Order: sequence, then structure tokens, then C-alpha cells
Amino acid sequence: MSTANYVIGVDYGTDSVRSVLVDTANGKEISASVFLYPRWQKGLYCKPAINQFRQHPLDYIEGLEHTIKQCIEKAGGAAIAPLVKGISVDTTGSSPVAVDATGTPLALTPGFEENPNAMFVLWKDHTAVKEAAEINEHATQFKTNYLKYVGGIYSSEWFWAKLLRTLRVDQSIRNGAQSWVEHCDWVPFLLCGGKDVATMKRSRCAAGHKALWAEEFNGLPPEDFFSSLDPLLAGFRDKLFTDTDTSDVAAGTLCAEWANKLGLSTDVVIGVGAFDAHMGAVGGQIEPYYLSKVMGTSTCDILVAPNEDLHGKLIGGICGQVNGSVIPGMAGLEAGQSAFGDVYAWFKNLISWPLNHLLTESALIDEATALALKEEVEAKIIANLSKQAEALDDEDYAELAVDWLNGRRTPDANQELKGAITGLGLGTDAPRFFRALAAATCFGAKAIVDRFKEQGVPVKGIIGIGGVAKKSAYIMQMMADVLEMPIRIHRFEHTCALGAAMFAAVAAGIYPNVEAAMQAMGTGFEKEYKPNVKKQKLYRKHYEQYLGLGRYLEKYNKKEVKPYYHEQL
Repeated sequence: MSTANYVIGVDYGTDSVRSVLVDTANGKEISASVFLYPRWQKGLYCKPAINQFRQHPLDYIEGLEHTIKQCIEKAGGAAIAPLVKGISVDTTGSSPVAVDATGTPLALTPGFEENPNAMFVLWKDHTAVKEAAEINEHATQFKTNYLKYVGGIYSSEWFWAKLLRTLRVDQSIRNGAQSWVEHCDWVPFLLCGGKDVATMKRSRCAAGHKALWAEEFNGLPPEDFFSSLDPLLAGFRDKLFTDTDTSDVAAGTLCAEWANKLGLSTDVVIGVGAFDAHMGAVGGQIEPYYLSKVMGTSTCDILVAPNEDLHGKLIGGICGQVNGSVIPGMAGLEAGQSAFGDVYAWFKNLISWPLNHLLTESALIDEATALALKEEVEAKIIANLSKQAEALDDEDYAELAVDWLNGRRTPDANQELKGAITGLGLGTDAPRFFRALAAATCFGAKAIVDRFKEQGVPVKGIIGIGGVAKKSAYIMQMMADVLEMPIRIHRFEHTCALGAAMFAAVAAGIYPNVEAAMQAMGTGFEKEYKPNVKKQKLYRKHYEQYLGLGRYLEKYNKKEVKPYYHEQL
């Protein structure tokens, strides 16, 4: 009989969910499965023009069942199922949803099936800009700085801003919502068969970074902080939570219903969830003072440090510092860029306009050929743009861009800011335009590194994770050149899912702590990009120009969010 133990890591991304079955002895991937959200792929419930991005819980449920069952089937079916000991989940965030007293998202209850406000408000939804600004202004009226552990600025991407806006715009949600929960808290609750939202285990990661939970406050800020912000929030704090758990803790075991669906035992341990980048940092074998960058549609940057090193030190303008949000017993610091791969995808879509709107009208080819040609060309655009941009002469470099196409997350969150490009001329072609956009995303990364350094937190190197890190040598080399430090690219394809698997192994008792799981299950690095010193002068010059253009855009916007820092910051 086999003595192997397997765990499953489930990683919910923006466009899809992927599950990975992993051998706990060495971190080897046994099987993997990816599921594209069908409703999201159709653009349902989203209005990009007003930055509304919602996801239906059915996309999540269907993807969960499909990917786990497929992983088990690929690995050997019923023979492998008894060897699965744990499942842990990571998700995007903050992606909260209104639920009823049973913890069921309202979109899964009668009358709310097609209501976007009853669905998960995805991390990139910026409809709550006004509410975030109000929270920032409101916080200045209190002697206690309740924003001190989230960098001094509250973002429209986060829990309370989204909750408040939804209550304001939809009376049916006000009447029906008994609580609000994060995606990363709901999926483990679902797998465990939870029926009472009051018993749901809440993620330390999500609560600390996005919902203003802090050990110093003995939980969330007090009732008067919320009720005086808006009467609609009166009493809502008590519907939420006081305690939180780190992700090495078990949320429970697989319920009979889901055990039957998945063909697994009810002995399978379900771990407390967390956000994708935080578990991804663990999967990527993060070390103290190395910045783990999960680079996909956006970036989420994670740094861990011993708590004693940060005692009394608060970093302004980042997305929070929370004890145990990444590795229990250490401080987890989060930053990131609101658009990264999304910047490149936007440009690809922009220059693909003829393919999307004219090709199928051609009298020269049939519709099927037109669609096939469109797919073929679109698949090659970014790779070929990268090759041609890389070949450009560094001395002929007039174009300069700012990467705030989806607002600015870090440093100093302000989702009302817009991107820009300058230096355009009749000689500006697509590769030059693309080079400027690529450089802007790298400069945005440098602004984050500089913020850490300016406030006394060293950054020793970069760990690259995610699709862009693995697929784009052009971007990664440019980033190494801009940051003037090496970037190690993790070998595992689905690093966030691997991190979730490591947490599952700890929650299931296979390893005593996260550090032991990382050491045993870490798969190492496949490549390292080293900075080209010949580019140093060029990028230093352009970075200063980037900062200058950014300052101009902030003044032009006339809606700059001023950070709320007390003397202790």
C-alpha cells in the first residue's frame, strides 16, 4: 500500500481557477486542472466603463468541482483519492460578497440570481472610489489612527468601501445581507458544509490587509467609527467577526455533500483561506526581505520580516502590514500595482481593433477563416512586440508612460488617477509605444521598492511569480535593469496553488509549520535575471521623468488622496 500523502491547492485568479494535486514529500505536481469562468468570459455583470467587475458564485462553485475532480481523475481516480489529506484555497482580494444568515451569497438565493450587487465584488472593481475617499477623511476625526496598519490610506479596492457603496445603492441588499464575507473565507466554509455565517473562520490575511482588523484594536475598529461614517453601517460590525485565523489552521473537514461530489473522504482537512499573492509568496519560497512579486493582470508584492524588526515601525502608503498574514509569527507587508499584465492586454486590444471589428466583414475570406486568423494573430502580438521593442535603439527613446490605467494601488492608493503617455511623434510605432508601457510598469515596481527602502525596510532581491514572470523575458530583464537587482523566477507553473498546497499540508498535520512545508515542498527557481549595468544611466533618467510626469498627473487630476499619518507613522 502506498504511503504517499497528497494535498490539493486551489488558486482562484481573475479569469480562472486552477487546482493542483501535489505530493507532500517533495512538492511534485501530480496533476493540474484549469477552469475558465464561463459567465466572466462572456462579460456578464461587468461594466468596464464605470469600473464595475462582478463575478457570479456559480463560476466559483463549478470551477471548484471541475478542477478538483479532474485533478483526481488525471492522477488515477479512485485509487488516488484516499491519499488526499488536505485542501487549501487562495483567492483574489478584496473580493467580498453579501450573504444571508447561512453564509450563502445572495446571488444563490431566490430573487437575487441576476443582481450584480448580490455577487462577488472583484478586487479590480473601483465603483467605491467615493466611499474610500470618505473613509480616509472620516478617519482623521478619530484620536486612534484606524488606518495605521493599511498604510494610512484606504482603497476603493477593499472590503469596507465596497460594502458601504453596495448598501447605499441597493435596498434589496441592505434588507437581505446578514453579513459580508471574503471569497477566500467563503470557499473553505462551503467545502466544510457551513450553515451559520457566525461560525465561519475568517482569514487573518484578508481581515488585516483589507478590513481594518488589527490585534491592537482587539478586532475591527469600534462601532462608532462605522455608524458615524454612515448610519447604514450601524450594527453591521457586529454581524461580521472579531477573531481571525492564520492559514496554517484547519477550517474544518470536507462535508459529506462535497466529499460525495469530489469522490474524497470526509477526513480531508480544509485549511483557512488567504489571498493569492500571500499564499503564492509561500509557494515561491519567500525569504525575509525578499520581495515576492506575483505578476499577472495586476501585481501583488509581498515582503515578510521578523516582527521584532518592525516593532514600532509603520510603512506608509502600502496595502498593509499584518502579523501572520503570510507566515505565522512574521509580519507580512503587501504592496502592488493595480494594472500590470492588464496594461499589455489593453494595448493588444487597442491595436487589435481591425481584427475584432473588420476582419469578419471581409469579402475575401469566410467567417470561420477570419476567426481562426484573428486568434492566430492575437496570440503572436505581445511576443512579437516584445522582440521588436527589445531591438530598438536605447538612444532613440522619446516616449514615456505612466502605468495608472487602473488607478494606483501602491505607493499611496488613489484609484481615481489615470495613465498617460507623452513624447509621441510621427515616428512612434507600436513597438515604441509598447516599450514605453513596459517601462512604465517596471517604473511602477521601482516606486514600490523605493517606498520600502525609504521607510527603513531593506529589499534584498526579487522573486518573480505568475504568468508575466514566466512568459516574458523582455519584461523581466527590463525590470531587473530598472530595479538594479536580480530577479529569481520560481520554477513551479502554478505557484499560488503550490503555496495553497503547502498550507494544506500544515493544516492537515503533515508538517509542523509553514517553514517546514516550504523546505520540503519548494521546487526551486528556473532562471535568474541579472541587471545590465549598461542600462543603469538610461533607466535612472527615465525613472525621474516618470516620477515627474506622475506628479503632474496627480495635480491635473485634482483629486489626490492625502495620506492620513499620525506622528507614530
